Amino acid sequence: MIQELAKAIKNKQAILFVGSGVSKNLGLPVYSELMNQMAANLGYDPEQFKSWGNNDFLIMAEYYYHQKGTLGSLRSWMDRLWHHKDINVGESEIYKLIIDLDFPIIYTTNFDRWLENAFDYYKKEYTKITNVADIARIKMNKTQIIKFHGDFHDDSSLVLTESSFFQRLDFESPLDIKLRSDSLEKSIIFIGYSLSDINIRYMLYKLHRQWKDSNFEHIRPKSYIFLVEPNPIKERLLKERGIIPIVSHNEHPGKALTDFLRSIKNHMSN
Repeated sequence: MIQELAKAIKNKQAILFVGSGVSKNLGLPVYSELMNQMAANLGYDPEQFKSWGNNDFLIMAEYYYHQKGTLGSLRSWMDRLWHHKDINVGESEIYKLIIDLDFPIIYTTNFDRWLENAFDYYKKEYTKITNVADIARIKMNKTQIIKFHGDFHDDSSLVLTESSFFQRLDFESPLDIKLRSDSLEKSIIFIGYSLSDINIRYMLYKLHRQWKDSNFEHIRPKSYIFLVEPNPIKERLLKERGIIPIVSHNEHPGKALTDFLRSIKNHMSN
């Protein structure tokens, strides 16, 4: 599988899909910290606030929005915390490997700017895409970075609340249509995801249905997901939807992902 992946990436026939597990390797805060901040801004005890929302970030963010009338202050706090000056993307081998693998298209569900910052750090050109207007700015020979769940520079694009999450599940936005088009000709490699994300599972289901309904499923490019925890139930469901799981048994997720990307790079140079 690594050889197949390396060949597809080398031939520019693969798309990378980046999840929050990649950003976590930079020491970014987890969602429990964000829920504590929402509680503090609203004057609630954090533990009570989280229990009322059943620890569901989307519901709590939805409530926060209706109480405050805006997500502006929360978004600003997240932006500052996630882009702390002490974080040095140049020290991350994972981000360096992503740059070196030179994908033509990268999708990400992360709000943060660390992918873009890595491209800036290594002086590699890219086009950031958050809406339909950005699609018109796509240029050949520039990596496309598609912010699938929005970007801190555009509050309206962020998928933070339950309502925005449900709208995202419509899977009919311009970015969704672009993904459906891109996936027709290229393999997709998912990294930094756990299968607890219903949004990603639904997206994989929709892409699978697209191919199944076309009657051309036999020519579908192979797609892969890198997992750091074995789960035979979810692995079987992934296979049924045309996604090949690549499972690491390394107990350290960051080391496992680094080894995986490094192995692909080594195969590309052979």
